[in-house]
Amino acid sequence: MNSPITAQTRRACVIGSGFGGLALAIRLQSAGIATTIVESRDTPGGRAYHWQREGFTFDAGPTVITDPDCLRELWQLTGADMAQDVELMEVMPFYRLNWPDGTNFDYSNDDAQLRKEIAKLDPADVDGYDEFLRYAAAVYEEGYVKLGTVPFLDFKSMIKAAPALAKHQAWRSVYSMVSKYVRSEKLREALSFHTLLVGGNPMTTSSIYALIHKLEKDGGVWWARGGTNRLVAGMVRHFERLGGTMRIGDPVVQVHVEGQKARSVETQSGWKEEFHAVASNADIVHSYRDLMSGHERGQKMGRSLSAKRFSPSLFVVHFGIEGRWPGIPHHMILFGPRYKELLEDIYDHGVLPEDFSIYLHHPTVTDPSVAPEGMSTFYALVPVAHMGKLAVDWNKVGPMLEKRVLDEVGRRLIPDIHDRILTKFHYTPRDFTQDLNAHLGSAFSLEPILTQSAWFRGHNRDDVIKNFYLTGAGTHPGAGIPGVVGSAKATAGLMIEDLS
Repeated sequence: MNSPITAQTRRACVIGSGFGGLALAIRLQSAGIATTIVESRDTPGGRAYHWQREGFTFDAGPTVITDPDCLRELWQLTGADMAQDVELMEVMPFYRLNWPDGTNFDYSNDDAQLRKEIAKLDPADVDGYDEFLRYAAAVYEEGYVKLGTVPFLDFKSMIKAAPALAKHQAWRSVYSMVSKYVRSEKLREALSFHTLLVGGNPMTTSSIYALIHKLEKDGGVWWARGGTNRLVAGMVRHFERLGGTMRIGDPVVQVHVEGQKARSVETQSGWKEEFHAVASNADIVHSYRDLMSGHERGQKMGRSLSAKRFSPSLFVVHFGIEGRWPGIPHHMILFGPRYKELLEDIYDHGVLPEDFSIYLHHPTVTDPSVAPEGMSTFYALVPVAHMGKLAVDWNKVGPMLEKRVLDEVGRRLIPDIHDRILTKFHYTPRDFTQDLNAHLGSAFSLEPILTQSAWFRGHNRDDVIKNFYLTGAGTHPGAGIPGVVGSAKATAGLMIEDLS
């Protein structure tokens, strides 16, 4: 595209329609940049895909919505109201944590109730929790408010942030920092498991991620009526209302680069168009290694990124069952008999353990519309090592692990679960690779350790191809809905400035 850029002719392409891609496209379109989203799958959403089976709605995830204001802002850019497209429903408690000995712990931002829950575990930890919360508030201010939407494009920006990171002992792990304040092992697990929701090992992920507690305390935990897929649909509707273009079911096969400029995007169908700027919300390794394979920059970055540490994958069992279960809250963590050792098996040893911890998602207790009358929708998720560490045949292992996971849910919550199941299916690391081009089947891209954060993470704008940009879990600040929406804000700021 050799013609001069004017306000009327600016055109951008966003590859992938996950939350990061959609948020970026909405920001660009709101700024008057004609934007086209190209999505490989038959439905938008990326990791927030969904299935309809026998009247049940199954969301692939993510299913925990925090900081709803970062989403509302996407509509407010043009004076619109998110409520016209999406209805958010409050989830309470945020999570119920359950241990094998039968102990339950309901986590929420109801201060009085939460202190009662903490006192049940160890009365001495109530004061310690208050100290931890002050720490979480401080790192939230530094790590999320000040730096969460700021692009780290050079090492100087990292040096500038270093004093604040050092002040808050960012080199320590979340679990280590939590342990400084509370002594109950169960409470240590309750206050550190959140990093698993963004792909991080509580034992090694930077203590900066304690900010998640402040994020949840202030903003709550939410659900979109009809499922996370309705949030995706609302974002698409808003994007198209602004004049944006969606191209669905047509995978990008190449970003054509001439010199140091991305010139055009080509898809599997043969469609090819030129753009002034190209942004990828696809997997970061796939974006470089495959989509820019025709240029030395893509080849070099593909090799470099492949050598980094990647988050684990997930094994998810989706099932629809007879009956309603008002006693099972929306989100549960069923801890296994081990915590640190289990994490080592997943993150370090790459084995498939006999035991596991389960994140159980039960949306019908909040929103009955996602299942037929008198029925319930669930999924049970367990972290597993990515395919680079755990090389098993998931066609064989999947059915066996599915039964083990359902057996455990049955043993602890629903005794006759197998008799009640009306439909079920599972999703494996192999599916992450095939459906999402996820490197090694990782569910969260680069592992969120300190040496892979901020400037050390994927840059929001490429250092060499100056009109090629990135958004999503592999870029700063990282995974999770607030993270990828924050990455979109950082990337959009660069693109709008560069195209002005």
